[in-house]
Amino acid sequence: MVTKTVAIYVFLDDIFKSMHHKEPINRKTSDSEIATTLLIAALYFGGNIEKAISFFRSTGLMPAMLSKSRFNRRMHRIGEFLSELFFQVGHALKELTISDTYIIDSFPVPLCHNIRISRSRIVQGAEYRGYCASKRSWFYGYKVHMVVTKEGIPVEYTFTPGSYHDMQGLKQMPLNLPEGSTLYADAAYTDYTTEDMLSDEGIRLLAARKTNSKRPHEPWVEYLISISRKRIEVSFSDIAKYLPKTIHAVTENGFLIKLIAFIWGYTLDRMLKL
Repeated sequence: MVTKTVAIYVFLDDIFKSMHHKEPINRKTSDSEIATTLLIAALYFGGNIEKAISFFRSTGLMPAMLSKSRFNRRMHRIGEFLSELFFQVGHALKELTISDTYIIDSFPVPLCHNIRISRSRIVQGAEYRGYCASKRSWFYGYKVHMVVTKEGIPVEYTFTPGSYHDMQGLKQMPLNLPEGSTLYADAAYTDYTTEDMLSDEGIRLLAARKTNSKRPHEPWVEYLISISRKRIEVSFSDIAKYLPKTIHAVTENGFLIKLIAFIWGYTLDRMLKL
């Protein structure tokens, strides 16, 4: 655990420096240390920041670690930068990968149990109440829409309220995929206009077809789509292992930052295993 923690810190610190991230000279705890602590909390402590802080203090890895309240303030300040950082790494992965195959899907992240919806302080509104077809259940919270490589490494993501259609999530994404890429998806991502637009950009969107489709695929294409779908199902089940049943947060921004940390943690863990 200590070895992996050091590797994650070195990786993040190098990226912070490469992006010319500036901090006050007299700062004792760097933003890369804050980001590392956030990711270690997601990887090993179910998102519990207090336990991650205790780990760094007890091991002596970060002796100048901040108190929990000061850490939370710093965490909120780098939230947007942490998201930008992910997309920079995702872009590098897309440039380095040999494969031109990507897969897109979504999964739910509940804010609270259904019985507590009326008491939710983070967000309110019917738009956050969505239905998860694979689990045949309703949830209240967000959808994470994600593009992964064929090895299951996330390279792009976006969030939408739970009730939003998957196509809305796809349209929110930059989809900066290399020219000649193929993006596999399930039938929920069927939109002929979007397919044509992506085709003009050199990206082939292969969404599974329903029986009444106006643009049916050949049987062998449907087979390829089904194989690719199984890969992302494994990836998303692995990501789910990192997510606690409830992400504890007081504000919407805090909730989303912690959610980004879980995605980041999973991504780095997969990258370190390559």
